[in-house]
Amino acid sequence: MARAKGDAAEERALNHLQRQGLTLVTRNWHCRMGELDLIMREGEELVIVEVRQRTHASFGGAAESITATKRRRLTRAARLYLQRHPREAQRPVRFDVVALNGDGEPEWIRHAFLPEAP
Repeated sequence: MARAKGDAAEERALNHLQRQGLTLVTRNWHCRMGELDLIMREGEELVIVEVRQRTHASFGGAAESITATKRRRLTRAARLYLQRHPREAQRPVRFDVVALNGDGEPEWIRHAFLPEAP
């Protein structure tokens, strides 16, 4: 059940970003470091997108759920992705978040965080 909710959240985020002009490179890229939800392009930039969903705000909003540990994992996974895709490594890279709080409009946070140091 949780995977189905995650897939629906990623689909909502993907549709929102595509309406804003981003193009999908790949989704749900897995490696030993974790998973990158969406990898997209906006112009020349490669955009690593973390999708976070919260049904209720009782534990904080979706965007606040991205901890330092999560940022480290995303950074490591992105580095591995770029090593495996050298043409993409030539592009500027940024980390965005799409926060989905309940049924509200997706909140797109561009440049949500900087990559963690290795």
